[in-house]
Order: sequence, then structure tokens, then C-alpha cells
Amino acid sequence: MSDKYVEMLRSRGYRITPQREMIIEELAKTNAHMAAEEIHDSLKSRTKSLNIATIYRTLEMLVEEGLACRNDLGGGCVVYAITRHGPHIHLVCRLCGQVIEADYELLTDLGYKLKQEYGFEADLRHISLFGICSKCQREQEETRS
Repeated sequence: MSDKYVEMLRSRGYRITPQREMIIEELAKTNAHMAAEEIHDSLKSRTKSLNIATIYRTLEMLVEEGLACRNDLGGGCVVYAITRHGPHIHLVCRLCGQVIEADYELLTDLGYKLKQEYGFEADLRHISLFGICSKCQREQEETRS
């Protein structure tokens, strides 16, 4: 899978260094979201010539080229995923930090209304919504009682 992304980037004029290739491979092999630091930790045993700045630049390049997405899960945690991960919503609990993946189709009407009423085409394929999960809501209610 990573070969496909590497070839796409080459065809767009990017120079693919061994470090970039390792970063792309690491992100592409997982179906999960990864922080730059997680990628660095995973790859540091394979090479000494990889620094965190290179990882961030490579991840941003992938986002700019539409091959990956960036998402803020709160608390300073920014994660990345290859676009084949598919569109979805992250529901992030402000209290416990739990992240629940929700169906992105729930946002179809919102996207349509934003386009119609504001002429704004929102990228809703991979977003985070912050709130309070059901467990924390129950705990809050019990505390109030």
C-alpha cells in the first residue's frame, strides 16, 4: 500500500528519501491514527537518521497532497491517518478523553446546509467533535444527586 503513495508523490515531483519512505510505510501499514511521536518511537530502532521534524514535514506533505488527514483529539494530541482509513467523526470526551468513532454520514445534512446557506464547502470527512460521553454524564448526574 505504501508503494502506491510513494509513486503518487514521485509523480507529483516530490523527492522520496529513505526516511520519507519509512514514515509513509509506517503510517500506511496501520489502520489506526498515529501521532508523529508514535511514528518516531516505532522507527527509531530502524534508523538513527530520522528526527521528529522530518516526520512532521512528511506528515504535513501527505495532508497537503490529500493522501492523509490530520485530526486534533484534544489535549495537544494531533494524529494522522492515511485517507484509505475512510471518513468518520471522532467524538472526544472532554472529561475522560475517550474517543468514539461515529458514522460520517451523520454530517451529510450539515455539509449541504453550509454549502446552501453560506456558500462554504466544509471538509467533514474526518473531524473531531468534543463533548461528554455517556459514562461521564452518568457520573456527573450521580455526583449532583
